[in-house]
Amino acid sequence: MNATAWVTTDGCAIWAPTQVPQWAQKVVAATLGLEPERVKINTTFLSGGFGRKFEIDFIIQAVMVAKSVAKPVKLIWAREEDIQHDFYRPVSTARLRAGLDAAGKMTAWDFKIVAPPIMTRVFPRGVKNGIDPSSMEGAVASPYAPPNRRIEYVLKDVAVPVGFWRSVGNSITSFYVEGIVDELAHAAGQDPYVFRLDHLAEKPRHRAVLEMAAKMANWNQPRPPGHFRGIAMHQAFGSIVAEVAEISIEIGGLRVHRVDCAVDCGLAINPDTIVAQMESGIVYGLTAALYGEITLKRGRVEQTNFDTYPMLRLAQMPKISVSIIEGAELPAGIGEAGTPPIAPAVANAVFAATGKRLHSLPIVKQGFNVT
Repeated sequence: MNATAWVTTDGCAIWAPTQVPQWAQKVVAATLGLEPERVKINTTFLSGGFGRKFEIDFIIQAVMVAKSVAKPVKLIWAREEDIQHDFYRPVSTARLRAGLDAAGKMTAWDFKIVAPPIMTRVFPRGVKNGIDPSSMEGAVASPYAPPNRRIEYVLKDVAVPVGFWRSVGNSITSFYVEGIVDELAHAAGQDPYVFRLDHLAEKPRHRAVLEMAAKMANWNQPRPPGHFRGIAMHQAFGSIVAEVAEISIEIGGLRVHRVDCAVDCGLAINPDTIVAQMESGIVYGLTAALYGEITLKRGRVEQTNFDTYPMLRLAQMPKISVSIIEGAELPAGIGEAGTPPIAPAVANAVFAATGKRLHSLPIVKQGFNVT
């Protein structure tokens, strides 16, 4: 987090990597008692926003320091300060129930999701009747959803500041939906890939993406000894993404060897950017699925830096292949859509390897080391 501010008698100038320059201008103006037009926001490259730079706490801090010393001030947070004073990805839990008929078709599902709301703080008008839509996105509009379905949301304030995270609620609901779909497939005695296809009969775009990912991974071909695969698909921000994760679990621990990814984001304006966003979304989500955890003790965040909040290292990075299915639809969002499927794809692969279902994350807390 960083910002440069200069407060003068004429107004205020700010240089900052912000996702919300208009909001920053408005809040800074109110803080200083100025008209908004007297606050100039110079938006620099984000160097990674991911929702954290939607917040403006670091900008206000720079402005207040600059005002107090009457000089330009450049503020840079240390990583420890950032990790321990963040707006965190919401904790979430769910109860999932579903039914199958004699032919192995889903007949109904019943979800109850409990999570703290993001919108209450940032967009309070978006919360109606106690429902924060960001906590349910991805579950309500799931392409697998049977005609008989109920999705409940319980708003639970946990007294920890929560904020936007790459793909927001989709990163959570995908783990729920793709997890239970995989469990239903095995309960029906069907291949997880075929089971998904059978429930997408009226969703040609989704079928095409799923089929492409499976083809890339040679789903119907045997893997090397000790290698196992899991599959998942999710639609977010208008884009459909399917991913197949190939893993092995040996004495040293769990390793993700490769991820095959297919994406349909409508008209592909810049294919190189699409591939880059899929790759970065996968490594971002994989880091969180394997390691990501913030814990508190006596009201204080325990993690401080990479030694206590590890991230995926280069030597642990899987090989990623991306195929783009270009359609005639309008271009859709691509920066966040690659993240949601990776956690359930890996979790489903772990089940294929061990017979153990992962019902919570991170994976390192479920009895698996990562190599």
